[in-house]
Amino acid sequence: MLKRIIQACILLTGGTLGMFILPSLFTLIGIGNVHLLYNSYVFSILGALIFYLITSWLITYFIDFIKRVEEFLINTPVKDLILGSVGLMFGLAIAFLVGSAFYTIHLPIINTVAPILLTLLFGYLGFEVGLKKRDELFSLFSKNKNKPRDKKLEKVEFQNVPKILDTSVIIDGRIADICQAGFLEGRIMIPQFVLLELQHIADSSDVIKRNRGRRGLDILNHIQKEFSINIEIFEDDFVEMQEVDSKLVKLAKLTNGVVVTNDFNLNKVCKLQNISVLNINDLANALKPVVVPGEEINVQVIQYGKEKNQGIGYLDDGTIIVIEGGQDYIGKQIDVLVKSVLQKSAGRMIFAKTKILENGLF
Repeated sequence: MLKRIIQACILLTGGTLGMFILPSLFTLIGIGNVHLLYNSYVFSILGALIFYLITSWLITYFIDFIKRVEEFLINTPVKDLILGSVGLMFGLAIAFLVGSAFYTIHLPIINTVAPILLTLLFGYLGFEVGLKKRDELFSLFSKNKNKPRDKKLEKVEFQNVPKILDTSVIIDGRIADICQAGFLEGRIMIPQFVLLELQHIADSSDVIKRNRGRRGLDILNHIQKEFSINIEIFEDDFVEMQEVDSKLVKLAKLTNGVVVTNDFNLNKVCKLQNISVLNINDLANALKPVVVPGEEINVQVIQYGKEKNQGIGYLDDGTIIVIEGGQDYIGKQIDVLVKSVLQKSAGRMIFAKTKILENGLF
């Protein structure tokens, strides 16, 4: 179909050129004394045939060029096309205003060449500026700070704020349990570049990385099929950036979204740039049972501690307990008394002593 359209355009162009050029050409070379009015159809058909025979070898190149342009337009996000077109129109308008000044100069070359150059230059600059500044323009129109706020409206808007998942939190796996429990509501956005990174990890030659990548893809499929959650795939990509974390930060700024992660460094970067973050590790630490000094806990001593006469145990949530005097109770379930609690960024550590030792001291 595309080939037929190009052939029709070539024939139409050749016919038009033949209608206007061939009579003068025939008269110039002295072939008959024909008049355009009575021979326009003949000249048109003859011009179409000649032009088609001359340019027929270009049809393949025209088709390839049009297909490349079509592929580019299909892969380019709609918002980029819209803002690029708006920038192009502004550039052409400026070129027209500036070019109109050259019409007062009575020099044929300047009158002809200058408007063309200005049109190409300002048209290109307008398109590029509209395309490069798309994020700032969208964020400018999406924020309305003068409007009075309502608490109910704010709650609804927060539910509509996209929660952007990064690669680490998907591979971690706990996000599925959080979604199932209903603690993560509203829109969940998964960028296409995060999916590509997961795919690269799943195709890795390293067995551990490959298993982690496949696990992440399985978790996404499980969330999408099993839970009634609005999952969106963000198709756009920020080709000017290489790092996935940088793309996540830019996407969060663009959509006013919340980054969901358990990456410590990404968490820091987001906070420095005033981007909201939901850290899975922070949630896990917040949900750990609260223990205070003097509280009695029943725990199983698993292994020896680093210091003499120490034993190590764990709570159900994985919190480590260092037990003074617990070395003699390896493999046994005993009651211990909490001495102190140490909170670290990696988690919480509890220091305790056996109840027998406590009773012996007092």
